[in-house]
Amino acid sequence: MEGLIINIVRGSVLEQGAEVIVNAANTFMRGGGGLDGRVHELAGPKLLLALQRLAPRGAEVGQPVVTPGFDLPAKWIVHVAGPIWRGGDQNEPELLAACYANALRAADETECQSVAFCSISTGVYGFPLELAAPIAINTLTEASLELRHIRQITLALFRADEIASFHSHFHATER
Repeated sequence: MEGLIINIVRGSVLEQGAEVIVNAANTFMRGGGGLDGRVHELAGPKLLLALQRLAPRGAEVGQPVVTPGFDLPAKWIVHVAGPIWRGGDQNEPELLAACYANALRAADETECQSVAFCSISTGVYGFPLELAAPIAINTLTEASLELRHIRQITLALFRADEIASFHSHFHATER
């Protein structure tokens, strides 16, 4: 998409001022640890009620669930459960790509112009960063061709190794 900006920054999706944030949730869609827990804490109790209504049985890996941002500055939250790394022979790469592509499409459907992603599945779910970064960058780049509203994608990453890996692959795709 012409005019699309992709940024890689150090920090949390919660600090980026994006209209839509992507929350790395679990399949239960009821809150958890890390970013998911913080999103639930800051968004307030209405978030859990909305998720119970929208996804009463949870959601499959890669299936986004969109809620308002409630008490967060973001207008919308796209909750998506990433795959747990089990060695790579359980379709983990394809499932991770689906997470990014489906979350980006869901964000675009909100008609907002900015979205912030975290590094899905590379924390406690154990997805190897050296495999996850190219999947994320390639999938977001390819899926961005279909966008109608999103003009800015921010990848907000906490760890130095995440930033290095994502930057390395991002610059490799620009050549």
